Amino acid sequence: MIANDNRIDTRDWSLLCVLSILWGGSFFFNGAALRELPPLTLVFLRVALGAAMLLPLLRIQKIPFPKGVAGWRPFFAIGLFNNVVPFSLIVVGQTFIPSGLASILNATTPLFTVIVMAMAGEEILQMRRVAGVALGLIGVVILRGWGVEAGTGQGFGILLCLGGAFSYGLAALAARRLLKDSLPLGTAAFQLLASSVMMAVVAGAVEQPWLLPMPGVSTWLAVLGLAGLSTALAYIVFFQILRRSGATNVMLVTLLIPVTAILLGWLVLGEPVSLREIAGAMVIGSALLVIDGRALTVWRRCSAAFVP
Repeated sequence: MIANDNRIDTRDWSLLCVLSILWGGSFFFNGAALRELPPLTLVFLRVALGAAMLLPLLRIQKIPFPKGVAGWRPFFAIGLFNNVVPFSLIVVGQTFIPSGLASILNATTPLFTVIVMAMAGEEILQMRRVAGVALGLIGVVILRGWGVEAGTGQGFGILLCLGGAFSYGLAALAARRLLKDSLPLGTAAFQLLASSVMMAVVAGAVEQPWLLPMPGVSTWLAVLGLAGLSTALAYIVFFQILRRSGATNVMLVTLLIPVTAILLGWLVLGEPVSLREIAGAMVIGSALLVIDGRALTVWRRCSAAFVP
């Protein structure tokens, strides 16, 4: 069934901004942790520690665990497409390309989500949304620059990051169909638990993490930040927005991530902001207004009022 064109209210716009900060930090945490940890082991630690942090909250909220294979099947599906596949592809991709380019490729997620949801018959393919997402991608490129450096495997890294973005689109479709009545906290915890099981098998078979030397304190701090902020807390916010505003809307966060990264660098680290970055942010803001649709509605009404 095709869903209505749900727009985002003020609360969910605020949550999207919070989520962009939480997920934007994942590129920094990944870059820091990859100095001492192989990529698949890092993904396993991210989801496993994230799940462990959410388990006490499940007990406090008295949220029951899924029952049997049928109860866990949806969470394994969501975990596969929302965590295991994209996290693995993106973090491996970051070993071939700069973080700036990886964040730009991650911003293609809304475009893939719009296409996937339309092909599945869940949402109408509106040109307003397609145009808005395309405009947002242009804004991201302007804001961040390509960040391309010649190097072996760069094309492979780009394909891996694009594959991760496409997987997020599939995850949005699966969540829309399989988890309509699940609470955000339960959804976040159970899909991370399912992801932990899958990543334990993958990382164990490929990298044998028990044979690795113990990482340093800075690496563990990056892992804890990745698990606690960019995973456990982020997914509670993510599924809250998904439940209220829909799959395509929640994926708009990937357009906001580069903007918040620039703002955090300016506010926290005192990094200068260039005119190019300001222009890119303005283009992204315009794109979000186009996608939301209400600004266009007001424009049409104002235009009609002045037509003789």
